[in-house]
Amino acid sequence: QEQLVESGGGLAQPGGSLRLSCTASGFTGGISVLTMSWYRQAPGLKRELVATHTKFGHAVNYPRSVQGRFTISRDNANNTVYLQLNSLKPEDSAVYFCNALKDAATYWGQGIQVTVSS
Repeated sequence: QEQLVESGGGLAQPGGSLRLSCTASGFTGGISVLTMSWYRQAPGLKRELVATHTKFGHAVNYPRSVQGRFTISRDNANNTVYLQLNSLKPEDSAVYFCNALKDAATYWGQGIQVTVSS
């Protein structure tokens, strides 16, 4: 059974940092064969793509509002993908979801809350 489990969320002050982790299990070949992404969804808004790390080793960040502040990376040996969130802003508050893409199948984690507030 394929599973994605996020961790590392919580409360941060504006300007602070958090690191989110997503650990995958049950995937044949591990995350090395997966394109991994992070999405986020704030209340009342659509889920938006934040960053993608392809199985070929390319990291791509969306949208422009997080460029230079968020960094996606992966550790294939530990089947974990990370999202480093720096210089956090209140508008970064959302539920963050881990996503895995393998062939035509998409998998989601349960989501983890990030709240940026003083």
